Amino acid sequence: MTSRRIPFFDARFDREEIEAVTRPLERGWLTMGEEVEALEEEIRRATGAGHAVAVANGTAALHLASAGLELGPGDEVVCPTLTFVASANAPRALGAHIRLCASVGPDDLGVDPAAIETAITERTRAIVVVHFAGFACDMEAIRAIAEPRGIPIIEDCAHAVFTRHRGRTLGLHGRVGCFSFYSNKNATCGEGGALITDDAELAESLRRLRSHGMTVPTLDRKRGRASSYDVVVPGFNYRIDEIRAALLRVQLGRLPERLERRRQIFRRYAAAFAGTAVQLPFSTGRHADELPDTGVHILPVVLPAGTDRAAVVEQLKKAGIQSSVHYPAIHGFSAYRDQDVPALRATGELSDRELSLPFYPDLSDDDVETVASELLAVLDQHAAPRPTA
Repeated sequence: MTSRRIPFFDARFDREEIEAVTRPLERGWLTMGEEVEALEEEIRRATGAGHAVAVANGTAALHLASAGLELGPGDEVVCPTLTFVASANAPRALGAHIRLCASVGPDDLGVDPAAIETAITERTRAIVVVHFAGFACDMEAIRAIAEPRGIPIIEDCAHAVFTRHRGRTLGLHGRVGCFSFYSNKNATCGEGGALITDDAELAESLRRLRSHGMTVPTLDRKRGRASSYDVVVPGFNYRIDEIRAALLRVQLGRLPERLERRRQIFRRYAAAFAGTAVQLPFSTGRHADELPDTGVHILPVVLPAGTDRAAVVEQLKKAGIQSSVHYPAIHGFSAYRDQDVPALRATGELSDRELSLPFYPDLSDDDVETVASELLAVLDQHAAPRPTA
């Protein structure tokens, strides 16, 4: 066993982050305040959105988007099966029925527009798209399906902070975009999220739903701008605190250079796996053309059919390399077994072959080469024997 260890991801902080998180403590105000206001404005400017709403986490963003669109019992929501389960859980928690969709294939893990069109019924009230690994779905095709039917699109941009597609930030191609700033995301504050939209009416609804449906935020009462409030709709407590907002502001300021490093690492992996049995999704076609504008988040590869993935993971672990799986297909979970239909089988098989490799800005070029060479060596050991002549 090697003494060298390459973790799956690595978040590092320095004096600037430490100083940022002490600002709210010095001010004596820890709930939504000046830091949150500044954060929302910085997200709005960075994305070009008309409105930005910061929240407690990415799942809260998805739940608020679903609530803001008034999804509920009797409604159907179309959602990819290859994503983190929060994409489906959020509208389902409001009583909506989920119709899961297949991915394009091993070269593009994003949702297949043709599968979306097949899943739509007269009860469809929203479409959730997930920009997997930070790469844009085919939004032109998806919008061509959704807009004539008047179906709003929720963009799950948890992986895509802040990818641009056709000159516009992801999250603004649909009705509302949802971001996550979880510990392993491209910009992190531990737990945090945000929504962006150009719809002023929806933005106002999201702000009220974020804080119990109240008409006046606590900060305005602290500032003496109001002494009371009304509750106009049953809402939630999805507020983000000042400490995390302050930390995230520093992280977002460093995001451009970190995204560029992520793109460099992606290119190195692509070169290392070119012409091998390992498939690297998003490395060809339009995604390769759009890479300069893509905020790459994770590095998923597709192993050869028949590979014992668990054995590969264990061998990499012995070599000091940590890996993960993104994601088990949702239709394989007990809570979604009613969705296990033939149209999803190919994506289920694809998810069984997916393996995510170490990927973060501080990963060195040598580490990339080590990970790639170790994986190829392990696969060579597990390759099926060639038939004799």
